Amino acid sequence: MSYVLMKILESAPSRYDKGINLVTLGRMRQAYACLASRIAKGWMVLDIGCGTGAMTIRAAQRGARVVGIDVNAQMLEIAIKHVEEMRLSSSVELREQGMAELPNEPAGKYDAATASLVFSELSEDERAFALLELRRLLKPGGLLLIADETKPSGLFRKLLFWLLRIPLAALTYILTQLTTNPIERLPETVAAAGFIIEEQHTNWLGNLTLLICRNPAIQG
Repeated sequence: MSYVLMKILESAPSRYDKGINLVTLGRMRQAYACLASRIAKGWMVLDIGCGTGAMTIRAAQRGARVVGIDVNAQMLEIAIKHVEEMRLSSSVELREQGMAELPNEPAGKYDAATASLVFSELSEDERAFALLELRRLLKPGGLLLIADETKPSGLFRKLLFWLLRIPLAALTYILTQLTTNPIERLPETVAAAGFIIEEQHTNWLGNLTLLICRNPAIQG
């Protein structure tokens, strides 16, 4: 069964993006556009967990030079194809690389970093490590742009969330063999790492949160 599902994904790479949009009720395209609108021409941008390149491409289209990293070689192959199709190869560098290799990057290299549906795939310790590294890698005053699946607050929203999510998550896994784990207290986690949250946007259900965060100009 796993072999069949992998062949489905290989034969139709766009299923990954469709699956992610399905589990987020179609909000990810809007999220990518919102985050990308904060990126300026000429910036150096790090896209962690770049996947098929959706955010990477949008950042490059804004005139940024983008480094996209992901541990999934198959997703990177799809990302490379999409970047080539959009004729953005001169502005994008894609690497098969995980969070553990971030310490090899020089401090203060990037004007912005993006993380789309990344922290929900990490353990608590991995999130803490990634956030500390991102603070180091970003220039003072640099931006951290996050879009991730979150657990809603309030009994009614929680019940509705799980009623909707369970079948959608199952279908998404069938399409992509991937899933995410919605997280609690994402803004608090990011703030605890020392970032300043300038904007927070959450959809009506509370299951998708966008954060526009600033790396303090003075590191503490």
